[in-house]
Amino acid sequence: MSISKPKFTAIVMAAGSGTRMRSDTKKQFMQINGIPIVAYSIKAFQENDNIDSIVVVIPKGFADDTLSMCIRYGFSKVKNITEGSDKRFKSVYNGLLSAPEDTDYVLIHDGVRPMISQKLIDRCCKYVLMTRACVAAVPVTDTIKRANEKGFATETLDRSTLWSIQTPQSFSYPLLLEAYKSLNKTIEDYGTDENKITDDAVIVENMTDCHVRIIEGDPKNIKITTPNDLIIAEAYLKQ
Repeated sequence: MSISKPKFTAIVMAAGSGTRMRSDTKKQFMQINGIPIVAYSIKAFQENDNIDSIVVVIPKGFADDTLSMCIRYGFSKVKNITEGSDKRFKSVYNGLLSAPEDTDYVLIHDGVRPMISQKLIDRCCKYVLMTRACVAAVPVTDTIKRANEKGFATETLDRSTLWSIQTPQSFSYPLLLEAYKSLNKTIEDYGTDENKITDDAVIVENMTDCHVRIIEGDPKNIKITTPNDLIIAEAYLKQ
């Protein structure tokens, strides 16, 4: 009897406002070498053999433009394009609800990390099968200090235990969906500081008993946030 292959869905998050880019064009749709930034991210998942389907989460009013882009570049794995919300975690939840019903595992990826490699996608798929929850990260190399409200250093942290978290963040689909449902109920019943919900891993850490595994990321897998990041990304992508 053959064992069916797990179904992986990539959810590409491209619903952000990008205010720090100081541009009239939303940063995910800005072009590098003539190609929209988000298209690089989608293309990486399109070309990966592990990925069965892709969901793209976009700002309100960008559905037609995104669909045209997917058709133009032949992104046949894109099964759904859905609108985001005012908070990232709400946008991710919209993406989860738009995933195909047969999804077993999801990879949540920032659409403005266009340098994601095939090796990193493979690594995420490999480890999530073993752990149910894993996040790509790179070791912190700078000295990190804690400061008080007056701006004076109070503590130097041990950087050997610190990691800079990237995406993809990969999870069992049922696990992450239930974690989000629990989060939404907690917010509804008790309220919470939504600004502390900075990524998907923190939701799993707080809403389930599952431990999140940190796996090797890629220093080139930077998030484009400022105009300087755009220059770095252009240099990488030209290679």
